[in-house]
Amino acid sequence: MATVTLGGDTVHTSGTLPNVGSKAPDFKLTATDLSSKSLNDYAGHKLVLNVFPSVDTETCAQSIREFNKEASNLDNTKVLCISKDLPFAMARFCGAEGLDNVVSLSDFRTGDFGKSYGLDFTDGAFEALLSRCVIVVDSQGTVTYTEQVPEIADEPNYKAALEALK
Repeated sequence: MATVTLGGDTVHTSGTLPNVGSKAPDFKLTATDLSSKSLNDYAGHKLVLNVFPSVDTETCAQSIREFNKEASNLDNTKVLCISKDLPFAMARFCGAEGLDNVVSLSDFRTGDFGKSYGLDFTDGAFEALLSRCVIVVDSQGTVTYTEQVPEIADEPNYKAALEALK
């Protein structure tokens, strides 16, 4: 179990992020067209998993904008923006903002992604939502970087995540 804060109040997650050097756990998430996506669908690509509580919060929205901007410069890399938001909300946000360099995926159906990656909240105001994290996976499916943002309202370290892709 990891602890982070929300407005200074301690909250807990269901586990800890995968270790750097370990294989990324498989997942089944829902795309904006309601199709299912798994880790295997992105085999051979480097991945940035931009995980956040909800697209309807400013920090979460900003992380999508920032990674969308950076993604256009990345070779053989997919940026997966993952939350428990409904796929319709994610599609609406990215469409309204013109964000087409990221892939929006939802853990709303089963919540298994949050559990297998150890990052769903077990208490606090955001209980059952996903903690703000960045996980970088290389083209062989190995985790090369993780960050669980200590204060939910803060943005992730974009520079460190992008450096991990090199």
